[in-house]
Amino acid sequence: MESIRTRNPQAALMSLEADAASTRGGFACLFSNSDEYETALIAERRAQGRYSQPTRRWPMLLLIGAMLAVFVTGLMFG
Repeated sequence: MESIRTRNPQAALMSLEADAASTRGGFACLFSNSDEYETALIAERRAQGRYSQPTRRWPMLLLIGAMLAVFVTGLMFG
């Protein structure tokens, strides 16, 4: 890598300006609005498997809990 001291100041300034422009370009947004961003985000998360189908155990657990509550209530008042 060439040292800045060996270059003239004008060349160093032009190099810094080019580096700054390149860096600014890296922060540019790829999406024109939030809807495009959210659509891409959801698609990426689906590809990762984050939005899997929920398990269907909770209705059965609620039914067993309700039956247990009725049974215990019947024992207490029966």
